[in-house]
Amino acid sequence: MQDTALLHLIESDLAPAQQLLELLQVEAQALGGRDMPLLENILAHKQSLIVQLQQHGRQRSQALAMLGMSTDREGLQHLAKISPLGNELLAKGDMLSDILARCKQANDENGRAIRMQQHATANQLRILNGGEAPSLYTARGATSKLGTIRAFSQA
Repeated sequence: MQDTALLHLIESDLAPAQQLLELLQVEAQALGGRDMPLLENILAHKQSLIVQLQQHGRQRSQALAMLGMSTDREGLQHLAKISPLGNELLAKGDMLSDILARCKQANDENGRAIRMQQHATANQLRILNGGEAPSLYTARGATSKLGTIRAFSQA
């Protein structure tokens, strides 16, 4: 009976995991265009999907533990050997693992894009605040001094 419940949990997570992957792909595009309203909507939807996937993940782990199995792939393989639903459990489990691995990869790529944008913004602010290298010139033709604070209108 637990194997049926476990299979149901895995199947019920396939659609949210796929939605999360699609959201992460849309997020990558929104990051490139710096579309803040879209990013806020994506974040809210992502959070609800992640919470749902985490809850089901805990339930899957508990179901395996109640059967005396380890809560990883090996436990699922052991259950598959003794369950009439074994092949289906492994196939659906592999599908879910693959989607979640692709989600992690997309999330890592989005994180790199965010860090690059933060670095570019920090450089722009440093220049606007007068922290540029001394080889730059002021409006009067003199070289600027390090640490000179200027108003944004004079940058």
